[in-house]
Amino acid sequence: MAEPAEDGGLVFHPMDQFIVKPLFGGTEVGMFTITNSTLWMAITVLCIIGLLVLGTRRRQIIPTRMQSIGELAYGFIYKMVEDVTGKEGLKYFPYIMTLFMFIVCANFAGLLPTAFTPTSHIAVTGVLAMGVFLTVTVLGFVKNGAGFLGLFWVSSAPLALRPVLAIIEIISYFVRPVSHSIRLAGNMMAGHAVIKVFAGFAAITAIAPLSILAITAMYGLEILVSFIQAYVFTILTCVYLKDALHPHH
Repeated sequence: MAEPAEDGGLVFHPMDQFIVKPLFGGTEVGMFTITNSTLWMAITVLCIIGLLVLGTRRRQIIPTRMQSIGELAYGFIYKMVEDVTGKEGLKYFPYIMTLFMFIVCANFAGLLPTAFTPTSHIAVTGVLAMGVFLTVTVLGFVKNGAGFLGLFWVSSAPLALRPVLAIIEIISYFVRPVSHSIRLAGNMMAGHAVIKVFAGFAAITAIAPLSILAITAMYGLEILVSFIQAYVFTILTCVYLKDALHPHH
């Protein structure tokens, strides 16, 4: 948002779009407060239900557009899970499909005018990433017992280097939820902030055409980034799942 400054210039507030606000007045945000973030996550869930449940309920031989999109998403993620984790990982396909659909729909919904993007907040992406981390870790120990620790022991490396590599592997393992969540939130926040900055410059008549052109280009890029970031989050989840199922180097 751009507003006049005291010296006659403009003041931009591109980060205001990420402020979590209560929907029904007030400024306090508690544990059970319904906020703009809550609203758009609910809209995201409704979009997923509309696409995958309502859009495919007839299961026509010649699919509708909604059914085609649902089938493409299903086939895309199914093939990803199978290719990365193998047949053994397909039993976890529903969880991975849910992650992908939530992230990609939240990303695309956030591109609508006046919308809020939940995936631009580390509080949302952090919960998703921590859920993946805990699920994979518990699964690794349940599936392999103490053998899961073989993930940290690089048996193909020289013996003298193995303890050092083990420490590095342990650190990188526990950093996973941090990198997993920050990558998604950071990319979504950065793109939206840049668009808002260009939108602020549109108020300056001399450069308004260039600003509008830049907004259009950035918006197209954000559509691509919205899908790519959902893909990256999902394929990393598949890689982590593969480590849990087959922990030995």
